[in-house]
Amino acid sequence: MSDAMPQAEWPYLFRPGSDDARVLLMLHGTGGNEQEIAGLASALDPTAAILAPRGRVQENGMNRWFRRLSEGVFDTADVARRADDLAAFLTWARATYALGDRPIVAVGFSNGANIALATALLHPAVLPRVIAFSGMHPLDADRGIDARVAAGDLSASAVLLLNGRTDPMAPLGSVQKLATMLEERGAKVQSELRPGGHGITETDVAAAVAWLA
Repeated sequence: MSDAMPQAEWPYLFRPGSDDARVLLMLHGTGGNEQEIAGLASALDPTAAILAPRGRVQENGMNRWFRRLSEGVFDTADVARRADDLAAFLTWARATYALGDRPIVAVGFSNGANIALATALLHPAVLPRVIAFSGMHPLDADRGIDARVAAGDLSASAVLLLNGRTDPMAPLGSVQKLATMLEERGAKVQSELRPGGHGITETDVAAAVAWLA
């Protein structure tokens, strides 16, 4: 794993939920943490198990999931590396908590949505389901990583994209490019657009609950 951190030493929280219920992988945005994002899980599925790791990249003292070169410009090599780490963490957690074949659904906001999407693209067998609040294309403009994505089978993947039409931090063009690419790779994609910008609204949460149902 990046930074040579064993999975067991990665800061995270786990709550088992009801027997055989789905597992919600809760992924915070920039400056958030595992405790903060875990609160959203109960609104989505109060029976679910919660697995919430903490992003291990620091930017001006804020937790993030991967490095960026500037606002909206990602270090795509680091995105892919951190996605590999998250996939390894999920494999470890599934074995450690005896999750068996319980489905894992990633629920990410902003930077957390982007690492969820990157992990789903690069490791679809590990993470085939994603709810992305205010996310965008996490691996755009990197031909080497595009080749990895193209080699993956996304026919068993399902993604819900929830975005504001005027979000400057997740531009609509990037969201639409992501949705098209996912569909071309075989994923089932539902994209919901609402008025406004970056954030999670009540309508977003209601759409996520309906999608999970």
